Amino acid sequence: MERHFTEELKELRERLLYMASVAEGMIHQSINALVERKEDLTKKVFEDEDKINMMHIEVDDRCLKLIALHQPVAQDLRFIISAIKICSDLERIGDQTVNIAQNTIELLKLPQLKPLIDIPRMADITKTMVKGAIDAFVKGDVDLARGVILKDDEVDNLKDQIFRELLTYMISDPASIQRALALILVARNLERISDHATNIAEDVIYMIVGKDIRHHIEERKPS
Repeated sequence: MERHFTEELKELRERLLYMASVAEGMIHQSINALVERKEDLTKKVFEDEDKINMMHIEVDDRCLKLIALHQPVAQDLRFIISAIKICSDLERIGDQTVNIAQNTIELLKLPQLKPLIDIPRMADITKTMVKGAIDAFVKGDVDLARGVILKDDEVDNLKDQIFRELLTYMISDPASIQRALALILVARNLERISDHATNIAEDVIYMIVGKDIRHHIEERKPS
C-alpha cells in the first residue's frame, strides 16, 4: 500500500511538471505573438488553455482521492495541499496568457505604437520565476523558492515604468490611447503571472518547512 502511495505521489508530481511546462510555453507563445506581430502564434495559446483547464481538474481530482484513500500526514499531506494550490496558480497563469493573446489580436489591427523593450523583459523575468518556482518544487529547494519571491519586485518596478511611459503617449497623442491601454493590460497580465509564480514559491516553502510566509506572516509571529 505504501509503495502504491509513493508511486501515486510521483505521478502527481509529474503531472504538475507537465502542466507547468504548458503554462511556460503559453507565456512564451503569447509574448512572441505580440513582439513578432503574428496573430497565428496566438492559436497555440487558445489550444493550450483547454489542455491546462483539463489538467487542473485532473490534478485536483488526484489530490482529493489521495487524501481520502491514504489519509496522509506531515510532509506528504503538505505536498498534496501544495499541489492543489500550485495547480490552481498554473491554471490562472494560463488565463493571463489568454488575456495577453486577446490583447495582442486587438493590437495587431492597429499600427505599432512603439518598439517593445520592457514588456519582453518583463516576460523573460516572469518565465524565469515560473520555472524557478517549479524547479524549487521539484528539488525541495527553499533558497531557490525565496529567490523567486525576491524577483517579484523587479517585475513590479518594470510594470510601473511601462505605465508611466505609456501614460505620456496617451497625454501627448489621444490617438494612441487604445494601443497604450492594451499594452498596459499586457503588462498587468505579466505582473499577475509573477504574482502566481510567487504564490507557488511560497507554497513550496510551506511544503518543505511547514511555515506559512504569505503576507510576511512569519515576520509578525511572536518569537
